[in-house]
Amino acid sequence: MSTVEITSKGPPTSDTPTPEAKATGGNPADRLARARAHARVGPFENPIDGLARAIVLRVLARMKGGELELIEDDCILCFGALEAERPLRAVVRVRSPRFYRHMLRGSLGLAEGYMQGVWDCEDLVSLTRLAALNVGFLDALRRRLAPVLIPVQRWLRFLARNTPVRSRKRIEAHYDLGNELFSLFLDPTMMYSCAVFEEPGATLEEASVAKLERVCAKLDLGPSDHVLEIGTGWGGFAMHAAGRYGCRVTTTTISREQHAYATRRVREEGLQDHVTVLLQDYRELSGSYDKLVSIEMIEAVGWQYFPTFFRRCSELLAPDGAMLLQAITIEDRAYEVEKAGKSFINTHIFPGGCLPSLEVISRSVARVTDLRQVHLEDITAHYATTLERWRERFLAAGERLSALGYDERFRRLWELYFSYCEGGFHERRIQDIQLLLAKPGYRSEPPSL
Repeated sequence: MSTVEITSKGPPTSDTPTPEAKATGGNPADRLARARAHARVGPFENPIDGLARAIVLRVLARMKGGELELIEDDCILCFGALEAERPLRAVVRVRSPRFYRHMLRGSLGLAEGYMQGVWDCEDLVSLTRLAALNVGFLDALRRRLAPVLIPVQRWLRFLARNTPVRSRKRIEAHYDLGNELFSLFLDPTMMYSCAVFEEPGATLEEASVAKLERVCAKLDLGPSDHVLEIGTGWGGFAMHAAGRYGCRVTTTTISREQHAYATRRVREEGLQDHVTVLLQDYRELSGSYDKLVSIEMIEAVGWQYFPTFFRRCSELLAPDGAMLLQAITIEDRAYEVEKAGKSFINTHIFPGGCLPSLEVISRSVARVTDLRQVHLEDITAHYATTLERWRERFLAAGERLSALGYDERFRRLWELYFSYCEGGFHERRIQDIQLLLAKPGYRSEPPSL
């Protein structure tokens, strides 16, 4: 791995770029001048900042899969190298010595530093893709420390587990930020989950409808079905299923904003005889249903409650029923070290959230239910495109967001959120799946899509 440092000392005597300059895009002196115009780091007067910098630079020396450039006040540091098959390159402008201390706190520290303007990057997606490609080293380190750290982390997270009361508060912290906020980057279906782009030129709305059609086809929905949806969102699935397939849908959410919005939409579409919108926790539901749908809601359940979630789903299904789960999952190897830790996402975006792994889902289903797997589809590639569209729409709505009271810190946080997830899906650090599960009496053939 290569590390190149370009400083103000000993400027080149020729205008001919050095090999290192060619690799990083221009003459070193010119690049340094441009860097100084943008970066104002200040001296590392605090020894803690200097120590943090030394540690971070040593870790970055292992960089692979692309090139990372750090611009400080008096130097440019380059790590890794461009690869022809994956030309990833990110430039980070360090605006404060505190940047390196933030880096030592992982994604949480980096996100808080970005909100505060401690650092900037014009291509956050490439940066997070590079991070995803290089996180294996940190995973291995965390696994070695796991015997000491994980028991403590698990105990702390257990104390803060998603009880029904705490779940409502945490859902409100994200989904009750304002319906207009979400309408600015979602399409008219208001689906806040991975769309499926069946055609290269498909719009976001067309891709959302294609995803909904996929869900309905896998469940083989018809007018005789009574469907339970856990996680209403803004009512997109419920209205689609009832409107196009004539089935009855009972859908539940614990977000008051979403409940009010979905109830109004159902009434406006004249579907109140087919759709019932509840304001209940999944643990409080009762009844028996032919089909069950949960689209990217399991991530809010919390790792302590994965078995409880699947047990309740199984109990709520008829003996010949089926369940379609769409879930964001994390690599099996990363699950144990991620689930108990504090991250940018489970602190500032989805408080208390936890991504399951496929292994954890399979283990929970096998241990506490009589459900069996019928069909599994990986739709991860579509999520990177979905997030790109959301991010573009969000950034284009900057003036409107400001007028609504969402300040620069909030906008920077959410830009990073979209980019962070997009990069993770690109490099398969996280995945998105549709999983069809069925009760013993279910006899329909697996879908052919």
